[in-house]
Amino acid sequence: GKKKILIAEDEKPMAHALELKLKNSGYEAKAVFDGFQALEELSNTKYDLLLLDLMMPKLDGFGVLEGMKEKKIKTPVIVATNLSQEGDIKKAKELGAKDYFVKSDTPISGVIDHVKKILG
Repeated sequence: GKKKILIAEDEKPMAHALELKLKNSGYEAKAVFDGFQALEELSNTKYDLLLLDLMMPKLDGFGVLEGMKEKKIKTPVIVATNLSQEGDIKKAKELGAKDYFVKSDTPISGVIDHVKKILG
């Protein structure tokens, strides 16, 4: 079947654009808009990949990564950030993120390249 991707991104236009692009690229995709929704989705449904924004309301991306660790959710994560600070990227990777991209530098087609790198 199709690989399932969860998008956790609070900027709705960005989230919907990613969702459409992923669907057009042959994946199943669903967008949620805060960290709590992301953790709830991941707890209830099996996803092959999480695209995770770091700056989100209620629970940020770091909180989601910590929550996934606690719940032993093994879904691979690609972090989407506007923070290109080394410290944030290092922290995300220490918490288990497999890859990251800086949103302002990455066109949506570039995001698909990151996805393919992990999911093939």
